[in-house]
Amino acid sequence: MKRITTFMILVLAGLFFTQASANSYHLDNAAVDQMFANAEVVEFNAVESFVPLATAGYEGQAFLQEKDPVVAFLLSWFVGYLGIHRAYLGTSTGTIVGYILTLGGCGIVVTIDWIMLLVGLINDDISKYVDNPKFFMW
Repeated sequence: MKRITTFMILVLAGLFFTQASANSYHLDNAAVDQMFANAEVVEFNAVESFVPLATAGYEGQAFLQEKDPVVAFLLSWFVGYLGIHRAYLGTSTGTIVGYILTLGGCGIVVTIDWIMLLVGLINDDISKYVDNPKFFMW
C-alpha cells in the first residue's frame, strides 16, 4: 500500500512539474513599457506620500494599535498552542518559539491564557497582556 501511494504521489508530482514550464508564459514588452511610462513617482522620504499612515499630530512616535479582545480570545481558542494569540498581542519572538516547542506548555499555559483573555474579554480590557514579554501571561 505504501508503494502504491508513493508511486501515485511521484506520478502526480511528475505531471505537475511537466505542465509548469516557462514556454507557457508570454511577456508583453510593450505593456510593461506602457506601465512604466504611466507610473507615478513616489518619494519615500516624505511622510505625506503615505496617505493612510499620515495622521494629524503625528510626530514620529510609533503607533500603538488597539488590540481587539475578541480576536485575541478566538486566536487563543483555535491556535493557542502555536502562540499565535501572543504574536497578535505583540509578544517577543522568543516567547512564541517557546509556545511552539512546548505546544503551549503542554496545553496548560494556553488554557490559562485562554481564561485570562476570557476575563479580559468580559472586562473589555486586555491592555496588561499587550506587549507582555513573559512566557506566562499572568
